[in-house]
Amino acid sequence: MSTNFWSYAGWFFATFVMVAIIFVVVFLLLDVFRDRDLAVGWKILWTILLIGLPFIGSLAYIIARGKGIADRTAARENADRAPAEDDSYRPQRSSSPAEDIAHAKELLDAGTINEREYEAIKNKALTGHY
Repeated sequence: MSTNFWSYAGWFFATFVMVAIIFVVVFLLLDVFRDRDLAVGWKILWTILLIGLPFIGSLAYIIARGKGIADRTAARENADRAPAEDDSYRPQRSSSPAEDIAHAKELLDAGTINEREYEAIKNKALTGHY
């Protein structure tokens, strides 16, 4: 049984094309389901088209909704890079141990912390171990 180079090359090329089509279809299906503005009926229709006829469905989707893909991807990336909305709950380092102790005393007097927590804060402020 003899096989030549071109049969191997054809097999590798066909495999590459199939994997590429699968990647494109999965990417487009993710875009379909991430789009909040797309109605459920359209999502079902695009899903059936992309799974049933992947090559034609992918071309149709890219032609019909290609610009929206780029806009939604850019918006998602910008949202991921946005800083946290509110970091005010995080403790801020004070400029001196006296301020830490005074603040801890205010919390103790207000009943927010107990005596043991006050002593722990005071020890941290005096030793400088934050």
